[in-house]
Amino acid sequence: MPRAEFIKAIENKTKVRLTFVSKEDNCTLTRLCAPMDFGPSRRAKNKDDRYHLWDYESDKANHVLSLLPAQIVNIEFLDMDFNPAEFVSWPPNWLIKRDWGVYS
Repeated sequence: MPRAEFIKAIENKTKVRLTFVSKEDNCTLTRLCAPMDFGPSRRAKNKDDRYHLWDYESDKANHVLSLLPAQIVNIEFLDMDFNPAEFVSWPPNWLIKRDWGVYS
C-alpha cells in the first residue's frame, strides 16, 4: 500500500475504498473508509506500523480499523471528502501531523 498516498489522503481529508483481509471475519472485505492515521497501535502488543481508518460501513459499534500492511489487498483513493467531525469524538493525539482544525 502506498504510504505516501495514504498520508496525503489524511491531509486532504479524502475517503478511500479499502479491500482488506479481516482476521475477525476470516474473509476479504471492502469498505468505504476515512484514513485517520499511520503508525503503531497504542493498544496492540505488536508495535509494527499500521493503517488506521474509520470504517463507515462497519456492522459493529467500534468503527476503527487498525490494519497491518499485509492485511491490505487494495486501496482506491476516491474523489470524496470527509469531515473529521463525523467520527472524532476524543481528544486527538495523532501520529501524523495534519491541519484538521480542532480535530488536529
